[in-house]
Amino acid sequence: MLKDFFLNEVKNGIKKAAQAGKLGQMGENDEFSLMIEKPKNPEFGDFAVNVSSLARVAKIAPPMIANAIVEGLSGQNYTTSVVGGFINFKIENSLLADAVAEILEKGKCYGKPVGVPTEKILLEYVSANPTGPFHIGHGRWAAMGSALANLLKFYGHEVFQEFYINDAGSQIQKLGNSLRIRIGQELGENVDFPTDEIERKNFYPGDYLVPVAKKYIEEHKVANSSEPDLKELCDFAKAEMEACQKALLEDFRVHFDKFYSELDLHNSGKVEASYKELMSKDMLYEKEGAMWFKSSEFGDDQDRVIKKADGSNTYLTADIAYHIDKLRRGYDRLINIWGADHHGYVARVKASIEALGYDPNKLEVLLGQLVNLVINGEEVRMGKRKNMVTLDDLIEEVGIDATRYWMAMRNIDMTLDFDIELAKRSTDENPVFYVQYAHARVCSILRNAVSERLNPETGEKTPAPMTQAELDDLINNFDKNIILKTADSAKSLILKLEEFKSVILLSAQNRTVYTICRYVQELAQEFHSFYNSNRVICDDVDLMKSRLALMVAIKTTLKNALDILGVSAPEKM
Repeated sequence: MLKDFFLNEVKNGIKKAAQAGKLGQMGENDEFSLMIEKPKNPEFGDFAVNVSSLARVAKIAPPMIANAIVEGLSGQNYTTSVVGGFINFKIENSLLADAVAEILEKGKCYGKPVGVPTEKILLEYVSANPTGPFHIGHGRWAAMGSALANLLKFYGHEVFQEFYINDAGSQIQKLGNSLRIRIGQELGENVDFPTDEIERKNFYPGDYLVPVAKKYIEEHKVANSSEPDLKELCDFAKAEMEACQKALLEDFRVHFDKFYSELDLHNSGKVEASYKELMSKDMLYEKEGAMWFKSSEFGDDQDRVIKKADGSNTYLTADIAYHIDKLRRGYDRLINIWGADHHGYVARVKASIEALGYDPNKLEVLLGQLVNLVINGEEVRMGKRKNMVTLDDLIEEVGIDATRYWMAMRNIDMTLDFDIELAKRSTDENPVFYVQYAHARVCSILRNAVSERLNPETGEKTPAPMTQAELDDLINNFDKNIILKTADSAKSLILKLEEFKSVILLSAQNRTVYTICRYVQELAQEFHSFYNSNRVICDDVDLMKSRLALMVAIKTTLKNALDILGVSAPEKM
């Protein structure tokens, strides 16, 4: 990466200057931290490093430090200038040619880091109750989680994606009772959900159970709603909801390696085993008839109940067992995507991990804000138990690509305003359209380069600028010197292409996917700007070849980035 290259040049220059005694009181073993950035004034150069912070150790003026460092730089393929404490670097075109050559050589692997430490990661996300359709909040976790999985895999990690099914609580019984009411209604019985808000919370009155009731009646031939056993209704409704959720996830390009049932976790004895293990380690105590976990000894703000006075477990009890089970399956890192309302839950889970002898830092929790759905400038209110806007509804309205892209384009800790009308718009204002159109436009240019052209007035055909074989040869046997022909006019664009490597590195390390969205929008802008000012297919054959090679590099980089986001890269629009 060019940023690393220049940063290392500066570090080597500092070492040489210190050894030569040119950095005042600073020795070669003194620690320092520097950052590389782009100069605010592009006339100064392409990259800059501010060494002013070294003055605290060196006890000499920043310009003197900068000039002393520059004396020890190689100066190979770049020139330097000093402004105050800034060392500015202006790269030569040979480095731009190298950048394009790397993209064409690596293709689908372009941007993939080499030689970085990797881990075996279990990524858990969505993990919804099997009690109804996904709402749009689930859609955000699905889009972001699957994109993060793609990103971490591209980085080089081994990633296992898991969906934790919350099917062991009272919500499944509520689902079964709700299905009984819907069955009764379909059979013409005078039954309905309670109108009292408190009582209504014990049911799921959404219309989505109507087709489930119809299916149950058809398959079981019941004559009245009192016939079915409650457990049978619970199992039937849960199976239907799980099937709907899994089908939607598949359509939404979200793949889970395992759907882990909380009920199975309980039945396996692992919940009780982890409880007994905490007891054996003297991590529990009794108070007011309940059993409390000493989580405050491990950084939690208070102790937590894990077994109630009536003998039933709290949610935390199963979560402790689940996370210990994850670690015992041999994962180096656990990453969970939870809603922001689980903020206080993180410390208690980490406390349980440490109490049972594991490293709590192996657990990372990404806390995400919710989604506000905006239609015609107004926010749409949603609720789990009433008629709601589902993820299904949203996908049907704007499409999979737009839904995935919009869900991923803001940092996970920011509330997302999803503007439906804008997401459907085929204009530059819509970020996903803008990026996809850039890819389609590049593909169109490459097609035109090997296609005959028809004169609409005379009907005469003009031969293609080059054959497909010639284009393939240009790419497969690429001579990087070809790029020198267009390097000056395409410098900003090529530097943006080269930046993809550092974007991947930082995005994976910081667990962010919105940075990929931001990058492709910036790359699309650079491409559109270049294309509007420079003809790709032209009479100058060498210049045309140079720019066509550049088009392939743009197409490759956009496709790699969009694949990570789980968004299609159309060749025509």
